[in-house]
Amino acid sequence: MNTHPKNILKFCPFCGSANFVWDGRKAHICSDCSHKLYVNEAGATVALIKNNNNELLFTVRKYNPEAGTLDLPGGFIDIGETAEDCIKREVKEELNLNVTDLRFYGTFPNEYQYKGLTYFTIDIVFECSVESFLPLTANDDVAAFRFINPKSVDIHDIGLQSIKKLITKYRG
Repeated sequence: MNTHPKNILKFCPFCGSANFVWDGRKAHICSDCSHKLYVNEAGATVALIKNNNNELLFTVRKYNPEAGTLDLPGGFIDIGETAEDCIKREVKEELNLNVTDLRFYGTFPNEYQYKGLTYFTIDIVFECSVESFLPLTANDDVAAFRFINPKSVDIHDIGLQSIKKLITKYRG
């Protein structure tokens, strides 16, 4: 089954009409009440955190999509939250680490399939420093963590396409 919103959303959420048609680009349009429902990318953050051996801190996804695969710390930006505050919050929630410094690295579009619907995200990536690795624990939606040299990580062990692209670029 194709989980793109154009195949899932069949009724106008404003008037209930079945005349709710995908415009072929980025919105559904209701021919009865003229409302448009845009499909926009949701913001997410990703942390690149290295130890003293230049190994990256990878997480193991606890839940689907892609449960059991390698990932990087991060998550969805809450409404009204900055990307910088989001990455600090996510690293604390997932790994109990305090981010002390961050530098913008780049952005990577992603398609995130969850419970039968595709969500479009834009991963905002930061290189982060942390206060200390001593409190490091797997929490929240992280099953485990590993420090891995980015040049030796098996790209097939990474679940999300945007993280695969990120690591491929990061390796240089």
